[in-house]
Amino acid sequence: MNDTKEHWEDVWSRKKSDQISWYQDYPKTSIEMILSTNPSKDARIIDVGSGDSNLVSGLLDLGFKNITVLDISAKALKKAKERLGKRSEMVKWEECDIRRFDTNDRYDIWHDRALLHFLTSEEDLKNYVELTRKHVVEGGFLILAAFSTNGPMMCSGLDTKQFSEESMKELFSNGFDHVKSFEEEHTTPFGVSQIFIWTVFRKK
Repeated sequence: MNDTKEHWEDVWSRKKSDQISWYQDYPKTSIEMILSTNPSKDARIIDVGSGDSNLVSGLLDLGFKNITVLDISAKALKKAKERLGKRSEMVKWEECDIRRFDTNDRYDIWHDRALLHFLTSEEDLKNYVELTRKHVVEGGFLILAAFSTNGPMMCSGLDTKQFSEESMKELFSNGFDHVKSFEEEHTTPFGVSQIFIWTVFRKK
């Protein structure tokens, strides 16, 4: 477990935020998917595996007030806080391995772009589903983007798991209704194409 944290601390210490393969200058699809759930500005939103994503600044720009950012890497979160400056005080920060995450908080929207596919064991996937069932409110939304069956087998030196619409539906069948899925091509800062599958679920 500590090896995973050490791995990501090393990645974030060696690379600038815009040198990470999943970097987006503006997280357009994430923002669109969140807005598609028609949330209030008070909606409780968590971004898991956020790293130094620009999503948090995009949500603050839109006036959202209850944002939680979770990442395993202290260095990634430090970069995000420094980038946000004074506005970082408006955000709740969680430095945690998702496999060890626990909180009394509940969320209207759980957003995960590029964390899920690093959970390659059945046990970790099962625990992740339990986490979402526990922490997403009834009627709340789960917005996931992971490598599709056409996506990479490895990323940042780690093995990854690929997902299809069917495997996503099956994974979250207990407790969630499927809203929609679609594939999207992401071009990395190095010009490499990665195919993601986006899936939106609603908590029963």
